[in-house]
Amino acid sequence: CISQALMSDPQILLLDEPSLGLAPAVVDEILSIVHRISKEDGCSILLVEQSAGHALQIAEYAYILESGRIVKYGEGAKLREDNDLMKLYM
Repeated sequence: CISQALMSDPQILLLDEPSLGLAPAVVDEILSIVHRISKEDGCSILLVEQSAGHALQIAEYAYILESGRIVKYGEGAKLREDNDLMKLYM
């Protein structure tokens, strides 16, 4: 639970698939909260997420993995602009 982890005032927070099994509207809200935690609380977030489209909405920097190998990496904004990447992983 994200709230329990935040009670210890961490410097970094690892979130593994926080959107798994959630309705799309809830996913957007969770990612908005994660983004706010990063910006307002100064907590670094390491987010592992299958939905690259969702993760790239808030990522400052990202690694795209395929079968355990890094296939793309860079600033989240630049990766969002990569049309080939978006076609493959979104």
